[in-house]
Amino acid sequence: MPRASKDDPHNECADKFPPNRYPGMDVSVGGIRFDALQVGVRVLWEIKTHQFDKYNSFVQRMEIDKELKQIQRERAIATACGYDFVIGVSTQAHKDALLAKAPLLNIVVTGCPR
Repeated sequence: MPRASKDDPHNECADKFPPNRYPGMDVSVGGIRFDALQVGVRVLWEIKTHQFDKYNSFVQRMEIDKELKQIQRERAIATACGYDFVIGVSTQAHKDALLAKAPLLNIVVTGCPR
């Protein structure tokens, strides 16, 4: 389905990581939009490209709490529908912050620039 986001850098990252089976498109599974379906495997991706490292510590904590609510819902739908689920983040600091709160998440540092 057409991309929900009009954020070109985000969409470009979603096409490159993992690579996306449907470049330029989101994937709808169980009524949830995912940024990418990985080529060759049943893996859905959520891509995060905002400048997390530049936020102050309060905003970082708020962002992580908000993201974890979204991620938990997306991961539940993905696994219920027979898919693995991966989160792509731009930086190691963002990955570390998510893993500190949810150590079992599958997170990849994409290095996608903003």
